[in-house]
Amino acid sequence: MSDTDAARWREDRREAAHAHAEALRRRRESESTQARAMIAEFLAHAREHGPEPEPLRVRTYDGRARYRTPLLGWYLRFDETVAIDTDGEFYVLRTPPSVVGRLRGVRPEPSDPPLVIGAGGKDGESIDMKDALARLRTGS
Repeated sequence: MSDTDAARWREDRREAAHAHAEALRRRRESESTQARAMIAEFLAHAREHGPEPEPLRVRTYDGRARYRTPLLGWYLRFDETVAIDTDGEFYVLRTPPSVVGRLRGVRPEPSDPPLVIGAGGKDGESIDMKDALARLRTGS
């Protein structure tokens, strides 16, 4: 392979990688928009019919401690590691252990909500956003 061919091949690969990354970003953005719409619908229902929000806590990565947060909302998974707050923000409720967190609590940062919570995890650890919100509505 000549230097020109190698350079062209590298440029083609670079362009393909960029196109792939851009398509992935657009897909995630679209999924996040859909998930936000589902969350907004749930919030409207919850304000009128319940369930009531509860104080949200953050678990350490090792699961040994829980720290308080200033947030009120609903847990989306039984293990209480993801939640939405009353403003419709989505949170992953995990943090490293810390003395400051134990004393003062923590303020988790919101992230973009996915359509599938825990996608790519072990079997049984993922749940569709619509199913998680439906479970909250029915209280089961």
